[in-house]
Amino acid sequence: MLKVKVRVSKRRRRTIYISADISEALGISEGDYLVKVEGGRVVMDAIDPFEYALKVKKFAKTTFEAFEKESEEMQNEQWAKDTA
Repeated sequence: MLKVKVRVSKRRRRTIYISADISEALGISEGDYLVKVEGGRVVMDAIDPFEYALKVKKFAKTTFEAFEKESEEMQNEQWAKDTA
């Protein structure tokens, strides 16, 4: 078993630094979701972002129509950049 020490910063930031050796051995890439809490323990494990989104406490509300409008605007902006 590999043990790694992680220090919590004064501001309790969400950043955890993982060595390149560990990242390569586990196939961890930038942007991967890794930390979850199980029974009072912090567990480093791959997390499906969609599963996570369904389980966490929600902090914002939106309607399907508002979400769809925002999505269309973002797609139109990207299309304009790609075709410019």
